[in-house]
Amino acid sequence: MIPYPHINPIAVRLGPVSIHWYGIMYLVGFAAAWGLARRRAAQALSSWRAVDVDDFLFYGMLGVILGGRIGYVLFYGLPLWRADWLYPLKIWEGGMSFHGGLLGVLAAFTLFAWQRGRAIGDVFDFAAPLPGIGLFFGRLGNFINGELWGRPTDVAWAFLVPNPSGGPPIPRHPSQLYEAVLEGLVLFTILWVFTRRPRPRYAPTGLFLVCYAVARIAVEFVREPDVGIGYLAFGWVTMGQVLSLPMLAIGLLTLWAAYHYRIPSGNFTAAPDSTPAHTAASPAVGATHGRAAH
Repeated sequence: MIPYPHINPIAVRLGPVSIHWYGIMYLVGFAAAWGLARRRAAQALSSWRAVDVDDFLFYGMLGVILGGRIGYVLFYGLPLWRADWLYPLKIWEGGMSFHGGLLGVLAAFTLFAWQRGRAIGDVFDFAAPLPGIGLFFGRLGNFINGELWGRPTDVAWAFLVPNPSGGPPIPRHPSQLYEAVLEGLVLFTILWVFTRRPRPRYAPTGLFLVCYAVARIAVEFVREPDVGIGYLAFGWVTMGQVLSLPMLAIGLLTLWAAYHYRIPSGNFTAAPDSTPAHTAASPAVGATHGRAAH
């Protein structure tokens, strides 16, 4: 068994201002996603420019923060909101929902695609590898905060977590670290490799939904259910699993449709030797985006 190190959730105090590790993890995740998106946009045949990535990440940050917080309050935090009407604003205390953040990002990227004349599917596909790296750092933030622990266990790598009833520490699964690996590093690696070359439009999006849903459903079997919600059915079904099942179904359907219709991705320009002499590659891509956006 491993004693939980009790990391101070506050990294730095500057007078009355406290900078929390949880917030730092989010900033590191956004910075990593920005750098990776810039790197992908700089590759040969990419139809994305650096300025596109900067605006794209700004929209994504708003979607994650607003959607993640609103989703958490609605899905998991209603009792806390009833007890404290300012609770939705206290992001530094933790409490972000991935499923709410996903909905927020989808809305933000839809707006970005409409304003830039890009196909919505192309924007979603470009974004598909990036959440994994953000989820990795976000789950580390959960671990530092000492929240979202797993169920009691006797495995050798269990962490001894303080007992809320005042008794001896309880050995629990470090489910935050499981999620950091599965929803974070593994998900990112699969999507980053998959999107290195052109795929049918919506294929990366579908694969992301499937991989995340499978990882989340699996970890929920060892994760302690949220306080105030508990198990929803059969003594083991959790809210996280219920919210992930539609993702799995939509992801499978999206993958099938992507490979059935095989619409070319607009995230890549035509190769130079395949571009007709009288037609420039960039206008063709722009025209494709304009038609698809309508």
